[in-house]
Formats: sequence, C-alpha cells, structure tokens
Amino acid sequence: MLEGSILQQLEAAHRHSTRPIRFGVYYKNTLVALCHALEDQILSEDATPLVIAAFQQGKWYLQEAERYADIAKHSREITIMAAADAGFAEHPTSQLPNIDLVALDPADPVAQEWHLIILSPKYTAMVICQELSEADYGSAGLPASDVERKFYGLWTFEPELVRETAEIAIAHIQKYHPELADRLITHKNSITPHLATPKEFSTVVSRVVDYLQRGQENLAIPTVLRQQVLDRNLLSNEIQAFLRMAQLMDIADINNPMAAAEVVALAETIAQLLDLPAWQIKRLRLAGLLHRIDPLQKAESLLTPGTSIRYQEDAPSSPLSCPLVPGAQVLRTMPRLRAVAQIITHQTEWWDGTGEPAGLAEDEIPLESRILALVADFQWRVNQKKSSSLSREQIFTQALDECRQQSTRFDPKLIDTLTLLVMGLQQGLDLPLIETKISAGVWLIDSQWDSHSKNNEQISRYPT
Repeated sequence: MLEGSILQQLEAAHRHSTRPIRFGVYYKNTLVALCHALEDQILSEDATPLVIAAFQQGKWYLQEAERYADIAKHSREITIMAAADAGFAEHPTSQLPNIDLVALDPADPVAQEWHLIILSPKYTAMVICQELSEADYGSAGLPASDVERKFYGLWTFEPELVRETAEIAIAHIQKYHPELADRLITHKNSITPHLATPKEFSTVVSRVVDYLQRGQENLAIPTVLRQQVLDRNLLSNEIQAFLRMAQLMDIADINNPMAAAEVVALAETIAQLLDLPAWQIKRLRLAGLLHRIDPLQKAESLLTPGTSIRYQEDAPSSPLSCPLVPGAQVLRTMPRLRAVAQIITHQTEWWDGTGEPAGLAEDEIPLESRILALVADFQWRVNQKKSSSLSREQIFTQALDECRQQSTRFDPKLIDTLTLLVMGLQQGLDLPLIETKISAGVWLIDSQWDSHSKNNEQISRYPT
C-alpha cells in the first residue's frame, strides 16, 4: 500500500480502531461493473451528490467522459483526479461548470489509485482501490490482458466511512487546488448522509449484480483457468453486495445491531448439535447473515402446500422445493443463491401450517428455515431483555420459555435442541461471534455446494 495514498491514510486511521477495514482484491472488470452500477443510482434519482473520482490516467477518464457529462446533470459537484495526458483537459465534458479536473503529479501515489466517492443525503457509496505493484503480482508477473489487472481496496455504502474518505480526498486535492478544496469542504459540510431504505438498497444491489454478470459475459478470456479465476472473483463480489446490504441494515438498527452475528452463532451451534453436514451449515450461515433483508421477507412463493415438486439441485433440505417468482427476490439474481433465498423466504412458515408465504406445515418447511426462524426469535427476545435487571441465566430462561409457548409456530424437536443450547449458555458457554469478512465472501459459497447438492440425499428430517 503506497505511503501517502488515500487508501493508505484510510487504513491507517482504522488500523487500531474497533472497526479495522478489511480489504479485498478486485479485477478491473469487476471495478468497472461496480462503478457503473453505483453511478447509475445517481442517474436514477434527484439526490444531487458530491462526487470525487480518481482515474489513474487521463485516458481512462476519456473513456468515461461522455458518461460523466450525463452524471454531471444529476450532481452538485464532480471532481476528477488523474495524471494528465493527451486530451485529459480538452474534452468538452471537462468544460462543464460543475466538473473540475485535478491533474496529478505522476509520482503522486494517488495516481495509482481508482476511486469513486458519492456523497449525498439520500445515497452514499464508494469504490476505493489501488493497483497492485509488479512485486505484488508475484511469480505470475504482470497480467497479459487489461481485464486481469488487479486492485486492492474495498467498496461500501456506509455513510460515515464514505464521508471520512471524502475528507481525506479533499485534503489531498488541497495540495493542488486550494480554492477547489475549500468549495468541496463547503459542499461536504452541507450534506448529512443517511442510510438508504431497504428498498433502495435492494435496487442498488440488484444493479451491482446485474452489471457484474453482464460484464463477465462480455469478456473474451484466452484460457479456461483464467476464466475460472475471474469467475471466482465475480462470485465473491456478488456475495459482497448482498452481505454489505445486510450489514448496513444491522447498523441501522441501533437497538439490535448484532442480530445477524448472534443469529449465525446460534444457528451454527444448533446445526452442529443436529450433526448437519458442513455444506448445509455453510448455507445456513449465509442465510443467517442475510435473514433480515426486508425485501426478501416479503417475497412470495409459487409453492402450493401439499404439492409434490421435484427436488431441485440447489434447494434446501425439504420434501418440497420452492421455485421462486421471478423478480420477487433480490437474491434470485444469483442462481447459486436461490437455495439461500428459499431458506429466508420460508422462515415465516409456522409448524401448524398457518404461516406465510406458502402455508407449509411441519417437515414440509425446509429444515434450515425452521432453525433460522427459531434462533432469530430467540435472539430477538434475549436482546429485548438485556437492558432489564434480569441475570444472564434469567434472560435465557425467560426467552426460551416464551419460545416454548409458541408451540404452533416452532418445531418441537428444535425447541428441545435449543433447550440443550440454553443449558450450556446458562453454565457459561460463550458462542463465538465471528465478524464476517466481506472482502473474502466467496468462501461462503463454493464449488463444494454443487457437488453436495447433487450427490447428497435431501435431509427432510433430523439426522440420527
């Protein structure tokens, strides 16, 4: 990481904080897709954001200049940093009154970075990356094609982090153009960023995944191995999109910000007590991380109770599988996440068949959905009682008793398993709350899922 770069300054500011930044590696085609998706949100609303971008070289700006002329119509101010070269300042877009170019010294570390920072009251997002050095590529050497160039960094929707990065970028611009920096500071200070609504997040995330998939389809990669590597990077970033959406929804809930992490810990422990296979636990973990995504909870199902439908390769463990209504679930944009979408969709089914969306009963409900429903309810009840005068043991006992009282809603065998877990918690058992490494999200879903889904018999009841 280059000393003095925007990325390095952001990392240093968080290195010893309670929330250190986790970076990932992105291929160029991934970054193009991400940036276009985030920019499209500017074009689709009237938020008039402050936009700060870095393009490394002027020639990369020229490729996007016409697009930025359209973005300027919907923006308050756009500042673009890049090392100057032929045509950088001469393009008509550069003459627009709300676009300013900052010609970077080629020796400036920011000239090796690729940034897109969007800051408005309604919408915040950023991509912030730095190209790998020749030494970073290792024995493989520099990439043979432009799309295989790699960048180290992150992307996020988190308002405070976007605002902080904008401040670092403006401080860097100050060295080149003090008057512009002062104007940008005024704009920034007039903006109070807020988290987007679940519906808005859903729209942006769907667009990100769509761009990623379409960008990958248009690539001409010379070897199968290279295509596999790029595919894996694509899959990782698609999963990141959903995880970031869920993460921000947790952050927005000031009363229960650890819901996803705690639900995952409870669900995994119950799955282990039931001796579920590793591939199924992995799928349950991802469903737990995403279980509070609001648009998914309102999803519909084509499944009619009592109808026998062929078991799908990627369906959760259940005698019935659930084809999804096109467009009803944002996760459905990724075929390999349809099983997770089904788990989340059917967490609102009830054991007695009176739940939604399909009115499934007993073992018709996917096992993972039953587990998720129970632990999410238990976690919520425990969290509600944390501010009371009850002891740790009393909190767990009361939350468990309240779950037991809902015999028509929850699987009685799972209640028995939860009882064993609560006994352990009352005796001092601590469940590890592992922070999700979003930058490495691909480990949550890999090729092992495919083989297990095809070769393992469905688990409609509990393993013995």
